[in-house]
Amino acid sequence: MSSSTALSGRGSRLAALVVGLCWLAVLFDGLDMFIYGSVLPHMLEQKALGITPGQAGDLGSYATFGMLVGALTSGTVADRIGRKKLMVACVALFSLASGLCAVSGSVTVFGLGRTIAGVGLGGLLPTAISMVTDYARGGRGALTVGALMTAHHAGGTLSAYVAKWLVEPVGWRAAFWVCVTPLLFVPVLARAMPESLSFLVAKGRADEARALAARYEVELPAAPARKEGADRWAALAGLFRGGEWIQTLLYWLASFGGLLLVYGVATWLPTLMRGEGYNLGSALTFVVLFNLGGIVGMLVAGRASDRFGAPRVSAIWFALTAAGVFLLSVHMPPALTFTVVFLTGVFLNSAQTMIYATVSIRSNAGNRATAVGWTSGMGRFGAVFGPWLGGQLLAADRGDWGFTAFALAGVSSMVFIGIAALRTRKDPARNSPRQDLLAAS
Repeated sequence: MSSSTALSGRGSRLAALVVGLCWLAVLFDGLDMFIYGSVLPHMLEQKALGITPGQAGDLGSYATFGMLVGALTSGTVADRIGRKKLMVACVALFSLASGLCAVSGSVTVFGLGRTIAGVGLGGLLPTAISMVTDYARGGRGALTVGALMTAHHAGGTLSAYVAKWLVEPVGWRAAFWVCVTPLLFVPVLARAMPESLSFLVAKGRADEARALAARYEVELPAAPARKEGADRWAALAGLFRGGEWIQTLLYWLASFGGLLLVYGVATWLPTLMRGEGYNLGSALTFVVLFNLGGIVGMLVAGRASDRFGAPRVSAIWFALTAAGVFLLSVHMPPALTFTVVFLTGVFLNSAQTMIYATVSIRSNAGNRATAVGWTSGMGRFGAVFGPWLGGQLLAADRGDWGFTAFALAGVSSMVFIGIAALRTRKDPARNSPRQDLLAAS
C-alpha cells in the first residue's frame, strides 16, 4: 500500500470518527429541542404544573431565546476554549437542564430549565458544523454537513417515539429524564473527539496541531487570515451602503418569517393536530413524518438550488410550505393528511436554508459570512416569536387560526425573498461554501 493511500485511509477514518460523534451530539440536540412540543399536548390536557396555553407558548419561546443567546456567543467562546470543549459543555448543559425540567415543581423552574437548555442547544449546532467541516475529506464538505443536519430531524423523530412510549403510561417527566441520558455520552465525546486542527493552528499551538495531525496522518490546515474587529464592523456597514439596505432588510424579514414558521410548527404541531380531533398517538405520528420530511428536504434542497437557483427555489418552497400548513387546518382523510405533513416537512425545513443560500450567492467574498450570520441572527427573533404566537392564539381560544397564522408567515417569506430575487442581481460567488449556509440554520 502506498503512503498516500494509507494517509487517505487514516484521514477517512478520522473524518468518520468526527462526523459520527458530532452526528450523535446533534441527534441529542434535536431530541431535546423537539421533546417539549411532543409532550405539550399531554401537559396541557393534564394541566401539568398548572400550565395554561399562554404559558405554554412562553415556555416554547424561552428555549428559542436561549438558542439565540447560545448561537450568538458560541463563536466567541469556541475561539477561547476550543470547539471540542464547547461541544462537551453544550451537551452537558442541555442534558442537566432537562433534568431540571424533569424535577421542576413550578412553571418558573420549568421555564428556567428550558432557557438553560436552549443556550446549550444553540451553541452546539454551529460548533458541530464547524468541527465536521474542519475534518471533512476534500470536496465533500457540503455533503458532510448535509448529512450532519439530518441528525437534528432524526432527534425530532426520536422525541415523538419517546413521548408516545412513555408519556401516557409513565408521565411527561419521564420524557425529560430520557433527555438527561446524553450525559452518558459526555465522557465518550470528551475522550474520543479530537480538537479542531484549525483552532489549534489559529491559536499558535503548532506543536499540538502537528502531533494530532501526525497521529491521524492528516495534513495541517493553513493558518487563517485574522480579521480585526474594525473589519467586521466594516463588513456589517457594507450591508447598508447605497441601495443594499433594502436588499438586506428583505433578507432579514424573510428569515424572520421562515424561522417563525419552523419553530412555531415544531412546537405546536402535535397540539394543533389534537385540536383538529386526532388522538395523541396520531398527533405524534405527524411529528415523525414532519421530521422524516425534514431529512429528505435537507438532502435534496442543495441539488434543487444548484439546478434552478436558490432564490427561485426558496420562494417556491415557502409557497408550497404555506399551502401545506394551511391544508392541515382542513379535515382530510388520514392518508392524505399524513402525506401533506410529510411534504410540508420536506419544504419547510429546507426553505429557510435556501434564504441563506441566496444571501451567500449574492454577497461578495468580503462580507459573505457577515451577511449570512446577521440574516440568521435576525431570523432567530422569529424563532422566539413563533412559539409565543401559537400560545397566544390557544389562550384566546383561537387555536383554529394557528395553522392559518403560520401559513401567512410562509407567504410573507415567499414575498420578501421573491422581491429580493427580482432586484438587481450580483454576480454569484462561484466558490461560496455551502457549509456556511447550513451553519446559519
